[in-house]
Amino acid sequence: MTESHKDAARDEVYALHDRDTPEAEWDTEDAFEAPAPLYRNRWAASRHDGEQFDLEERTSLRRVAGLSTELEDVTEVEYRQLRLERVVLVGVWTEGTAADAELSLRELAALAETAGSEVLDGVIQRRDRPDPATYIGSGKALELRDIVLASGADTVICDGELSPGQLIHLEDVVKVKVIDRTALILDIFAQHAKSREGKAQVALAQMQYMLPRLRGWGQSLSRQMGGGRGGLATRGPGETKIETDRRRIRERMAKLRREIADMSKGRQTKRAERRRGSVPSVVLAGYTNAGKSSLLNRLTGAGVLVENALFATLDPTVRRTETEGGRAYTLSDTVGFVRHLPHQLVEAFRSTLEEVGESDLVLHVVDASDEDPEGQISAVRAVFADLGAGDVKELMVLNKADLADPEVLTRLLRHEPHSVVVSARTGEGIEDLLTAIERDLPRPGVELEALVPYGRGDLVARIHAEGEMLKEEHTDHGTLVRALIHQDLAAQLEPFRTVNAL
Repeated sequence: MTESHKDAARDEVYALHDRDTPEAEWDTEDAFEAPAPLYRNRWAASRHDGEQFDLEERTSLRRVAGLSTELEDVTEVEYRQLRLERVVLVGVWTEGTAADAELSLRELAALAETAGSEVLDGVIQRRDRPDPATYIGSGKALELRDIVLASGADTVICDGELSPGQLIHLEDVVKVKVIDRTALILDIFAQHAKSREGKAQVALAQMQYMLPRLRGWGQSLSRQMGGGRGGLATRGPGETKIETDRRRIRERMAKLRREIADMSKGRQTKRAERRRGSVPSVVLAGYTNAGKSSLLNRLTGAGVLVENALFATLDPTVRRTETEGGRAYTLSDTVGFVRHLPHQLVEAFRSTLEEVGESDLVLHVVDASDEDPEGQISAVRAVFADLGAGDVKELMVLNKADLADPEVLTRLLRHEPHSVVVSARTGEGIEDLLTAIERDLPRPGVELEALVPYGRGDLVARIHAEGEMLKEEHTDHGTLVRALIHQDLAAQLEPFRTVNAL
């Protein structure tokens, strides 16, 4: 077939896709004019039939309204990147309710916008499990291609982690770039990582994701000779281009792991010093955009970047502060979590997330104004379990009380009684939070009374910093103290002990 014949055939196919059929016209107009998603109304009408839906109804692609982020005001252009990717979102609903599936796709839309994309449309398909070849099935992939052509999108983002084969086959059908949720989150992390360790961790996670998805010249083309001086038996075809790329990626990953291990030694040394000084550690953890950085700034004045965006801050921040009673403790910020957090990121950021497992108290920050705060809590606790931090004492902090529904706050407090309601923006509930932190910090285990000579004022200062001073009296022979302290400090005060604690 000549090139002119190919062009004519291609134009004919595009013309077929551009024709407006009554069914396509009904689908587009009704999906965007209806106040609620059309499929929800049709399902509500059939609930009296015991949730028995037609096969076509169950497997059709259904649009999710309200996902478009197209610019309505031309003045917004200056705040966007020079060229935005125009994306269509697609999800497969395998479990849960329709509301859960829509919520997951809306979160994907927020992630796409954070990455700098422009969301044009979003569709969901009901399936028992994703199609092993094209994720949504070959017929629905063709329908997705029509949506891509009609909207002018240049990228499709799937709400799940696709296998290498699914990516290739779906791209072959829709004829535009296809990425999955994991690649999108990795891209956001790459944009927001600032420190040397953060960049290395993100690069390692990206390479772990990329390694099985490499595409090159194929197995049949050899790019370099093998053998050499080994004789005729060793003069084989050598490595293919894709094999060479894989080898280089593995070498780079090994180097990054060594660098991250070296950088984590500094954090381990500081952690050991805090342990030696008996300084309790408190960690802020929670869902992304729950307000952890705002809360850190409110409690310590750390000056950490605060932005209403997902994964705005990735690099951990540690600040030393004190309770009202004068006890010193450290407060650490950690990377935010998200539903289906890529395991590559959990593995790459393990050295950073170890702060959670090594802490004495976790402040689990929850966005109480979110549509599904219980879902956020479950997602974060699942990551806690992966990190082996399930046994760490947890204080629930219900943030954004100024925006939350009072009924939602009441429900959360009923389900999570060990909670504090705060607003990092207005300062509401901060005093109650400080009181709860002081109450939940581990208390020293040794109580003793000692007469400390005035020449050993350093021991009295350590009691104030590391323990709880119960009594302090200045006498002619020294400072009479009664305090709760840790074992190592008690050993140094043993020569001055006056009364054995009961």
